[in-house]
Amino acid sequence: MDFRQIHYFISLVEEGTVTRAAHRLNIVQPALSMQIGKLEDDVGQRLFERTKQGMVPTAAGRQMYRLFMPIMRDFSNAYAQMRSSEGAIRGHVNIGLIASITEGVLVDTLSEFSNKYPEVEVSVADGYTSTLVERVAAGQLDAAIVNKPRRPLTLDVEHIIDEEMVLITGPALSGAVPEGLSLRQLSTLGLVLVLPTRGHGLRSNIDSFAESENIELSPKFEIDSLVATVKLVEQAQVATIVPRVAVHRQLSSGTLRAHTITAPRLVRRVVSVSHPRRPLSPAARLFISMLATHMQLRSPAAAQGDGGPPAPTRADEGAAGA
Repeated sequence: MDFRQIHYFISLVEEGTVTRAAHRLNIVQPALSMQIGKLEDDVGQRLFERTKQGMVPTAAGRQMYRLFMPIMRDFSNAYAQMRSSEGAIRGHVNIGLIASITEGVLVDTLSEFSNKYPEVEVSVADGYTSTLVERVAAGQLDAAIVNKPRRPLTLDVEHIIDEEMVLITGPALSGAVPEGLSLRQLSTLGLVLVLPTRGHGLRSNIDSFAESENIELSPKFEIDSLVATVKLVEQAQVATIVPRVAVHRQLSSGTLRAHTITAPRLVRRVVSVSHPRRPLSPAARLFISMLATHMQLRSPAAAQGDGGPPAPTRADEGAAGA
């Protein structure tokens, strides 16, 4: 087994066919097939099932992929850091984001980052906090920006921002909802609510605030997709509760209206998680820093000029989802 064979193996797992993997590696297909065959002989196990649809990893193949991906990522990061020490920032950033951040600030961050660091490639995965944390722990992601989990982590955790969550309405409800209201007032207005499902971290966060006030929010619609939720609020007489940063564009354009929930203040704590034994590359640190800056610039505190995010109402407002 050598480094080249592992590189070929990972490419074949990710591409799914010999044709695509060979094209990605810029080699001929017989050479790739021969090296995979040698690798299978070396480990004494079949790593792929040859099917009409392509090359499907066996249980041994999936295990090998999980074991070697962190090693390959560490190698790539080390190589990128050595090259970056020459002056220019280079490499590949592989980061996970919860959906509200993806919708809220990712495009602006990518645009600025690519202009400033053109030699850095960026891959972004979105998902629930629990899934992204697992992928960081497994070495599949360099880092992830997530809700702060309630349970202690073996990963490095760095605070990014405390995000305010607000009630959002569309034009159909213009004037029907006060600009500021308590969570108890909200529960008596008879609004048609759309919230994520109960397995979603944002919903868990909202429900924990409601439980602390001894009230129950009963949504008519439960949708995990932030994009679908926002469109529904824009087009129908429904309301939702989301982090302000997730809909800052719609608030700026006037297609949505934000209503501050004053008692209790609904705040979630957003953190960056990374593996303590896999130091972040300079490129990854710069990307996370730029992403955090974009989030902080869109917080109400930044808009008011006091330089800080809203204070959380409890120590740990994180939840195990997006």
